Amino acid sequence: MLTLSGAWGRGAAMADENDFTPRLGRPGDRGAGASRRFRARVLKAAGRLASKPTGPGFTGARIGRGGAAGLQAVRKAGRLPRARMRRVVVKVHIARARTRGAARAGIKAGAGAGAGARGGAGVRAFSRHLAYIQRDGVERYGTGGELYGRDGETIDGRAFAERSREDRHQFRIIVSPEDAQEIADLKATTRSLMMDMERDLGTRLDWVAVDHHNTGHPHTHIVIRGKDALGQDLVIARDYLMKGLRARAEEGLTQELGPRRDIEIARARYREVSLDRFTGIDHALERRAVEGRIELGAVSGPVSGAVARFERSLQRQRLAHLKGLHLAEQQGPDVWRLKPGWDRALKAMGCKGDIIRMLAAGITPGKDGPDVSRLRFFDERPDDAGPLTGTLIGHGPEDELTDRRFVLVEDFDGMPWHVPAGDERDAGMPPRGAVLEIARRRAAPMRADHVIADIAERSGGYYSDALHAAADPSASSAYRLAHKRRLEALRRAGIVERDSSGVWRVGDDYLDRAAGFEAGRGTSVALRVRSWMALEAQIEARADTWLDGDAVQGAGGGDNRLAQARAMRLAFLRRVGLLPEGEEVLSDVVRQRLRGEELRRAAQAESGRSGRAFQAMAAGDRFEGKVERWIDLARGRMAVIGNAKAFALIPWRADLERQRGRSLVVEAHKRGVSWTLDGGRGRGISR
Repeated sequence: MLTLSGAWGRGAAMADENDFTPRLGRPGDRGAGASRRFRARVLKAAGRLASKPTGPGFTGARIGRGGAAGLQAVRKAGRLPRARMRRVVVKVHIARARTRGAARAGIKAGAGAGAGARGGAGVRAFSRHLAYIQRDGVERYGTGGELYGRDGETIDGRAFAERSREDRHQFRIIVSPEDAQEIADLKATTRSLMMDMERDLGTRLDWVAVDHHNTGHPHTHIVIRGKDALGQDLVIARDYLMKGLRARAEEGLTQELGPRRDIEIARARYREVSLDRFTGIDHALERRAVEGRIELGAVSGPVSGAVARFERSLQRQRLAHLKGLHLAEQQGPDVWRLKPGWDRALKAMGCKGDIIRMLAAGITPGKDGPDVSRLRFFDERPDDAGPLTGTLIGHGPEDELTDRRFVLVEDFDGMPWHVPAGDERDAGMPPRGAVLEIARRRAAPMRADHVIADIAERSGGYYSDALHAAADPSASSAYRLAHKRRLEALRRAGIVERDSSGVWRVGDDYLDRAAGFEAGRGTSVALRVRSWMALEAQIEARADTWLDGDAVQGAGGGDNRLAQARAMRLAFLRRVGLLPEGEEVLSDVVRQRLRGEELRRAAQAESGRSGRAFQAMAAGDRFEGKVERWIDLARGRMAVIGNAKAFALIPWRADLERQRGRSLVVEAHKRGVSWTLDGGRGRGISR
């Protein structure tokens, strides 16, 4: 360190320059650490200000109605400072009609599935969503929701669903104002928003809405048909759905309630301190952190300094809360370090909190329901944990927009579990009390991936149409095209690379990365129905039940529900003479006889109900009829295939639900039953 000293006093200005004598201090730079931290901060700030790499010039985000109007709405909303605007959360989902093989869609404006046939699965999905948002308990006094539209009268949900019969999609929107409690008439506010939306899109909309007050935070569900005023497919620009609509909602609410005052802004910010989710304060901390380290220094200044001091106080309190969650640690006065993955943990906690609140809101007072305070999540189980077996106690949508569902399973020790169930539909769900086995689905590459990896291994890590044709001359052009489409999907995910000549570079870890890609596309949970009959109903059932199988024969000890049910089942079998004393396993002959008796009882009940004859299916028999419904037996779920004079019972499969109401031909084989549609397309064997 260099120190300069000299004679300063009377006449110092006359002193000669040689009077200054440099004195060398102790070597070393005591400010090196602060300098490095400051430099890292400067570089981080510069990185945020630097121009980001431009993406493709055309994204399609403004294709459709409302593209320009959405941009105008965002600009108009920017006239006031963002902090002064009333905040509104808007969620949008485009539900596609599930017409015989149509896939579920995410938020992609414009693209759609084929038109739905009358009575197709898409129409039933639309109707189920309307029924769900009108369920009991969503109004202030626990009653069901009331559908309304642009006029004052109540809307008939069935009539709306009937009008949607030929629609290829519908728009589902949730509008959740932060200050919803202060809105005098939520219906009038919704109608005003929909009028703005119609002006922006330039067409009259066919819509219904329902207000929800069951979560402590009022919000509105809006469903819009996928047709415009002329009956054409309604295509809305993605920019409008994701930005413009929210800007319109915030602008309208700000005009209705006035701009946010300082005290309202401060209260809203202070509420974020103790939330177990990722908040606006966390965003500020994330921007401030340098390699996970945060230094909160003193703030001084006039009025602007007061605001900064308030924000700094919020950050201190938030960091203390994160410390209690074991997501941060204090390393000194106003020096903190955030744990790796702290942001992901907060976001996961927020999702789980939303699920718990949704479940708690869905339980009608006075009715039995799961104890959500004890709820555990299947995703939190260790990867090496064995399958979870229990009874179904409920199911529902994963959120209030999409078709992704969850199931609630209570294990035999009485612990409730939340399990994601993917795209399972109500019709495919087992009844309450059914026995389920849930295991982690192993991520595996597709069959095409093995073909691609084999060709790449023989060609030095490359794949092309010519290489595929040379390796397998019998492969058709359509077959090779399917492999190229697979590679294109993986290229967009960054797994493979393609050059301008149409040759893909395939890495040595291709199969592992393809398996990871598949795991990320759907649910990682495999759900298997062990018994369609409730555990308690199996105890005294004259049928071959799951309790009689090999899987539960070792459940003789313990005092959980399974052990008790097993003991009661053995006592019943001995009492009715089906099981000799001292034995604990039914013979194969008895089990076969019980299966036959159960099937005959089900057939007699259906004959009495419909007045038709039962057609037993032996190997080589054929039967033609329509898929009518299904019935649950101890041996499994059975589909009723019938015509005007007779009916047959065959093992139910998920594919049969999509063919409900259609005629098909059933043929019995030694290994099971196969069925063929009117068009001649065959389906696999059902055991």
